Amino acid sequence: MASSNSKVWFVTGASSGFGRAVTEVMLQKGDNVVATLRKPAMLDDLANSYAKNRLLVLPLDVTVPSDITAAFLKARETFGRIDVVFNNAGLCIIGEAEGMPDNDAKLLFDTLFWGAANVTKEAVTTFRDFNQPPGGRLLQMSSRGVLRVIPGVAHYAAAYSQTAFESLSEGYATELDPAWNIKITVIQPARFRTAAPWTNVLVPIHPAYSDPNLPSRQYRSIYPGAERFSDGDIYKFALQMHRLVQVDDPPFYLPLHRTALEAAKIKGQKLLQAVEDYGSWSDDVYLDEENSQGRA
Repeated sequence: MASSNSKVWFVTGASSGFGRAVTEVMLQKGDNVVATLRKPAMLDDLANSYAKNRLLVLPLDVTVPSDITAAFLKARETFGRIDVVFNNAGLCIIGEAEGMPDNDAKLLFDTLFWGAANVTKEAVTTFRDFNQPPGGRLLQMSSRGVLRVIPGVAHYAAAYSQTAFESLSEGYATELDPAWNIKITVIQPARFRTAAPWTNVLVPIHPAYSDPNLPSRQYRSIYPGAERFSDGDIYKFALQMHRLVQVDDPPFYLPLHRTALEAAKIKGQKLLQAVEDYGSWSDDVYLDEENSQGRA
């Protein structure tokens, strides 16, 4: 049962996996949820179990900006505010970077970058301009693949990566007025048991990568059956999301799962090692004092 302290969650990609788990757990915790997905009928079981003042199910294709605007408007009209946005909608298409068809690469970016970017924009607007008092939590779903790019998913990682969606999120975090009380966390999960192994799409192998010993071919070889490598529980993940929004000063990055933690450590160590080994290369790259005036 919802209480006067209940939060309102706006969840994208609620049909399965992380989105479905977060929707279920937040309802069980007494929060209210706006669950969005392309095919609302996939949540009929939940919609029949909860009153409409607890669960609002809305159609939303994040690649359609007008869908995003309409869903946020309906959510605000229904609940009066949105406290947490779980920006989660996504898909994965597997193939060699050189062989990824343009239309598939575009779909990845339209969903993982532009779709998530437009959700971010609407979330910030809602938190600042409609919530009274202003404020909100923006949980940005990324991936361990950003920390360690796996052969075969380069475009997937690129759309989420620190040069795209994660950098955009960091840009928002640096620009937002602290008075707006908006907190952003980029979540980098790894190896959680979702429907992804059955829904990921494999494009045809690029002819130059016919050698089965190449890294991308090795990664392809785990399909079907990739789910055997996933030991993370998405419902326990959702409990951590509930825990996260209770933290007054949340982290900007949150890798979850031992594999993600290890990838984060390795990436950090590589950057530190580059500084250690090649830091001296920056000793003499500056304008000479006598020539510094008037030069770009």
